[in-house]
Amino acid sequence: MKHALLCFLCYIVSEAAPQDSANVSRIQVHAVRLQEQIVIDGLLSEPVWGNEFAFTDFTQKEPNQGIPSTLRTEVRVAYNDAAIYIGARMHDDSPDSIMQILSRRDQYPIADWFGVFLDPYHDRRTGNFFAISAGGSFIDGVLYNDDWDDESWDGVWEGKACVDGKGWTAEIRIPYSQLRFRDEKAQVWGINFQRDIGRRRENDLLVYTPRNQSGFVSRFADLVGMEDVNPPRRFEVLPYVTGKGEYTHPASNNPFNNGSRYSPGAGADIKLGIGNNLTMNATVNPDFGQVEVDPAVVNLSDVESFFEEKRPFFLEGSTIFNFGQGGARNNWGFNWPGPDFFYSRRIGRTPQGSLPNADFSDVPQGAHIISAAKMTGKIYDGWNFGTIQAVTAREMADLDTAGHDFRYEVEPPAYYGIVRAQRDFDGGRQGLGFISTVAARKFSDARLRDDINNNSEVIGVDGWTFLDDDKVWVISGWAGVSHVEGNRERMVSLQRNSQHYFQRPDATHFSVDSSLSSMDGYGVRLWLNKNKGNFFSNSAIGILSPGFDMNDLGFQSRADVINMHIGGGYSWSEPGEVLRYAEAGGAVFQNLDYDGNVTWRGIFNFGSVQFLNYYGVNWNLAYNPETVNNRRTRGGPLTLNPPGYQLNLDVSSDSRKSFEADVYGFTYQSDVQRDWQAGITLTWRPVANVSVSVGPSYDHDREYAQWVTSADDPTATATFGRRYLFANLDQRTLSANIRMNWTFTPTLSLQLFLQPLISSGDYAQYKELARSRSFDFRVYGTGSSTLAETKSTDGSVSYTADADGSGPAVPIAFDNPDFNTKSLRGNAVLRWEYLPGSVVYFVWTQSRYNETNIDGNFQFNNSVDRLFKTQADNIFLVKFSYWFNM
Repeated sequence: MKHALLCFLCYIVSEAAPQDSANVSRIQVHAVRLQEQIVIDGLLSEPVWGNEFAFTDFTQKEPNQGIPSTLRTEVRVAYNDAAIYIGARMHDDSPDSIMQILSRRDQYPIADWFGVFLDPYHDRRTGNFFAISAGGSFIDGVLYNDDWDDESWDGVWEGKACVDGKGWTAEIRIPYSQLRFRDEKAQVWGINFQRDIGRRRENDLLVYTPRNQSGFVSRFADLVGMEDVNPPRRFEVLPYVTGKGEYTHPASNNPFNNGSRYSPGAGADIKLGIGNNLTMNATVNPDFGQVEVDPAVVNLSDVESFFEEKRPFFLEGSTIFNFGQGGARNNWGFNWPGPDFFYSRRIGRTPQGSLPNADFSDVPQGAHIISAAKMTGKIYDGWNFGTIQAVTAREMADLDTAGHDFRYEVEPPAYYGIVRAQRDFDGGRQGLGFISTVAARKFSDARLRDDINNNSEVIGVDGWTFLDDDKVWVISGWAGVSHVEGNRERMVSLQRNSQHYFQRPDATHFSVDSSLSSMDGYGVRLWLNKNKGNFFSNSAIGILSPGFDMNDLGFQSRADVINMHIGGGYSWSEPGEVLRYAEAGGAVFQNLDYDGNVTWRGIFNFGSVQFLNYYGVNWNLAYNPETVNNRRTRGGPLTLNPPGYQLNLDVSSDSRKSFEADVYGFTYQSDVQRDWQAGITLTWRPVANVSVSVGPSYDHDREYAQWVTSADDPTATATFGRRYLFANLDQRTLSANIRMNWTFTPTLSLQLFLQPLISSGDYAQYKELARSRSFDFRVYGTGSSTLAETKSTDGSVSYTADADGSGPAVPIAFDNPDFNTKSLRGNAVLRWEYLPGSVVYFVWTQSRYNETNIDGNFQFNNSVDRLFKTQADNIFLVKFSYWFNM
């Protein structure tokens, strides 16, 4: 019902909205109707490619903005009843210098490229792009918000490139089934072309955006001459079958897993055009085994780790669900915990239900997605519209205790829904959008009601308005409300979790209410941004109320925040005698909570320069004065943040070369933390179709108030009847991201990814917070306090801390928190597109994991030896799909 109301609101506002009346003189590109068949071979041998309507006036965007291109380019456009065709001749006096890089689809290395940008709906804000390299690689994606692009969309189209004595040529065929446009006799589309000359780092366009301005799609030329073209009926089916074998090393006598599992699977993806403007994507029993594994992390904070979405169904067309950032060129944050209203990885998430103790358990890795449907396109006179509806299954864990098997529900069946709509008015000078998300669950096991929300809803509105006719200054932002329901036990847990900490004893604006069966909250964010000119400016204020919560279908790290900043800077966009580009800027920022405590503030400076040889340097530095910390005690009293400063430096080499390097260093220094980070990414392209990158990094972090535990003690009056234990932590982490991409042909590629990680944490000097709103601690083992260590027969250690020895204080027992983690994750994906849209995947995934808490010292040789002696878990998968276009 809420979603239907949202669609109705879109219709009402669109009826009252002013239309764009701007009458701007634009370049026109003429398309010619085909009279013969075209073979897509890259040779441009058909007569149509010699017609009089060649476009040749290209202008440089880089490196010398605004002057004619250094090499001649000829582009012609043709069409028939099924597709639009592009033929391009890229003249080059040195064809042996053309960079014929062959890369995986949607990778954009420095090379020679030709691309076409289309705005078929002619709304001046959205569209599609298609590009081909001189080596035959493809890039495609969608354009949105006038300036932004997204390469997650993969269309089904054809293209060929050919290098000859005159330079190189490109021939492209784009079926109308991949585009959305109006049903009109005479079509007028937006169009743009781009040619990249790799060795010169030159980008030439039909129409370009100056460096100190914004707007890309709105500047496109008009494509005219296309008549009697009817939008086709769009119906695509992609059935697939999978076979998976898992070879793991479970504990001996595990009744649920003997070390090998085999599981066949089948499903289908469906794409259906609804009218001319909407497309529905549906998936039944989806399988995403071909996606890259998530990196390993060691998270000692109270904030959930965020992982990027990699599943194709949720990636494709996902830009329609972006919320709150339209209209502005920059959306700076400065410690703003910007919530994501839609975090698609919640669909199919790891089961949330708690488990009883058992000897053996077999728990699903994620909730199975039974089916999902997505609809995107335009409705009601230009409203961009998107919706996803998904259903996940009830998930059961198999448990065994003393030989007795039983099943335990860990995730109830659930429905997830999101509706998004957005429209711009008056030529993009104003914009308005809505979003609504719903998560609802059906419980058959009442026990799970204590662990999981019953249902939740979030509704938001976003938009922007320019303050002047030249679209220089813009106000943008969003506002939203949340509503979460559950039983009283669940609502108490929600109020006490790390996003809210309602149990804080010194909070004055909220407290835990055990009578609640629902929780409500709101959030607001407003930006003032300067979109054009060498001088840039960005200021913002944002509020997240203590009860705001969107984590059922979004991502939010914390609430109870009032954030603000004022910033600006200057860019030097014209090349000089030494620099090609430079910018410098800064900001002042501050965070408060609802009690008025200043929880963060600082002064920030940043800058970057690029030299004429394309080497670059980026830096930032900040100073943070003393502030209050309302999270360090994890629901306990306030503490203080001592003053600190940060430095960050990044140096990069010329990416045109076969060998490329990027080096960075970072440090944060204060009385609570001394952190040093350094890393380097080396990329080597030994031949045109192979790239290898190695990115090792090292992080040495010394924390002087690392959380350990807390416990009730009525004698701890200075900290509200509870003791909060901390320690000094010496954490060292060495990791690397290693990748190899080997592209055999434009349709056959091998991708390898490997991430080794070694992380150790040595805890020492256990202590307790002496008093609230301070950074004072009492170290255990000094004065009258004691710290007793107990070693078990297996070598593990536990401690008992007593604040006053033989006095009335309650002793606190805790296990040794030291850790030494070794991980190796990787996968290999062979992808073969044997027919357009039809793909076979061969996937191998391997993982090794070893962890001990006996010794927290960093020992590289010992860790590497343990890692490679750890038995590997291997998963092999084959996925076969076939594309039907009906």
